[in-house]
Amino acid sequence: MYRLLALLISVLLLSSSLLATTLERGVSPAIRHENSPAFKEIYRIKVENRVDGVIAVSEDSGKNWANVGKVLYPVTRVSKTGYAAARWISEGRVAAAAVNAIHIKTGAAEWDKSIFTLLPKDFLQPPKVYNSFLSPDSSIYTDIPAGKSIFGGGFAPFVGNIVMLSAPAQPVIDLPRDYVPAVGDAYYILVDRPIDYPKEIIFENRSGGRIIINYYSGDHRVIGEVLRPVVGIGRFPGSLYADPGRIRANHAGVIDISTSPIGAIGGFQIVPALHSSDMGYVNTSTQWMVIGPVEAEEKSLEGMAPFFKNYIHPAYVPEDLEDEAWYEKLLDRFLVQVLYDGEVEWKPMPVFEVHDFYLQRQLPDWANKALANVSVFRILFPIKDLGAN
Repeated sequence: MYRLLALLISVLLLSSSLLATTLERGVSPAIRHENSPAFKEIYRIKVENRVDGVIAVSEDSGKNWANVGKVLYPVTRVSKTGYAAARWISEGRVAAAAVNAIHIKTGAAEWDKSIFTLLPKDFLQPPKVYNSFLSPDSSIYTDIPAGKSIFGGGFAPFVGNIVMLSAPAQPVIDLPRDYVPAVGDAYYILVDRPIDYPKEIIFENRSGGRIIINYYSGDHRVIGEVLRPVVGIGRFPGSLYADPGRIRANHAGVIDISTSPIGAIGGFQIVPALHSSDMGYVNTSTQWMVIGPVEAEEKSLEGMAPFFKNYIHPAYVPEDLEDEAWYEKLLDRFLVQVLYDGEVEWKPMPVFEVHDFYLQRQLPDWANKALANVSVFRILFPIKDLGAN
């Protein structure tokens, strides 16, 4: 009862809470360390933009390559309209990493949303109900399944990773601003991540709740504030390809977390304050946690690390448990856990899915309050190969 009352109060205060955050985005003092880290390359991805073009991964800076798939249909155009959060990523960078897509930014930061996309083979016949960004004519179609390999199966990029271009008979260069894909071009995504990598990020699920980052070194800081808690689960289509407690997607304006088994839909999102104002439905729905900086007068968090760039990506496949190196693989995956009201022991993400019947109808009442008794969430980071930690 208390949690539901708190939700009603947070809805009433949402507008004033968001106004307390400035109308600019940027690096606040609390996240300065995460936004100026030293990086290390962990692998790189090659994609040849031609029919039967090779998709390969190198874990030794390009000395050796392992094929992980091929291109079915190349792309020769970009989407000029993209999606709202794409404007907060610079050109020539990965704009989004998800189990069901990788978006690459070609337009200028802050105002241009131009992107092109890599898609898994599942989208040769996309779901009948798909209320997420999809631009078939500006996408490279691959033979890699959703949730596998570069789509969250252990070789996904991070938002903000550099994308390089290799045109026929030309040297490798940074992907140019306003680039338009051409058949025969090849792309190299340099997947690096911060050397000083966190142990976890904790979100106190209440209005005014602290967001705390913890490192294995013992360093811990408050790096943000929860402006509005999440209480419900919704119909986020990419959750079809991710298990409960797994990262479904990350881009400059979202951390998407699944609550449903693979093959079913259900999840919630963590979004920054300015981006939430782009989506009017967030103001009246319970499926989004809205976050902001530590101090109200500081800049908003769109496209800022560690939430929306460089640190988080989808990384898990169920077959990990069947692999001979299952323990090592699990240590290299993200996991989201919960703490229930009045409890002190972390628990797995509760399993909630939205039945197909409700995919085009009003959500059932239970979905709007499915997470009402969750007081804290935490994102556990991979602990394999910690480098300097």
